[in-house]
Amino acid sequence: MTDPDRKARWYGMAFLVLVLDQAAKTFIDLTTPLGWSLEVTSFFNLVHVLNPGAAFGFLAGAGGWQRWFLFAIALGASIWLAWMLARPMRHLEALAYSLILGGALGNAFDRVARGQVIDYLDFHLRGVHWPAFNIADMAITGGAVVLASLLGYGDAKPASPAGS
Repeated sequence: MTDPDRKARWYGMAFLVLVLDQAAKTFIDLTTPLGWSLEVTSFFNLVHVLNPGAAFGFLAGAGGWQRWFLFAIALGASIWLAWMLARPMRHLEALAYSLILGGALGNAFDRVARGQVIDYLDFHLRGVHWPAFNIADMAITGGAVVLASLLGYGDAKPASPAGS
């Protein structure tokens, strides 16, 4: 695969994550009122909530300055991720970076366009709820898990035989 084809594949994956994320958020925003909840299973609800903060509501009550602060972090990370994707790398590493890039752009878009991020996936068990999240969050988390699983992969030296 040529270098431009490789780059197009991974930038395309990031764009697909961005489009799917924004389509889902727009659907929830246009078809459900804020605060809406629909029980889907005994452990999962579809909801319509807004998160002005970051992961797990971090900085949610910061008074508004966090919108641009979190946007700047997402923009800086996205520029770095796009630069990384332009470099040759292993397939799984490129997949991870593209997932994180698409997710970062999806949530950054929300911060600029809506002032906060729309979340709609709510998992719970025995009355304890995991913070609601969205496709962008899943892509970021999935990409981070793949990157973490690759730490040291390919760099490790084979174990020496016993007694050598």
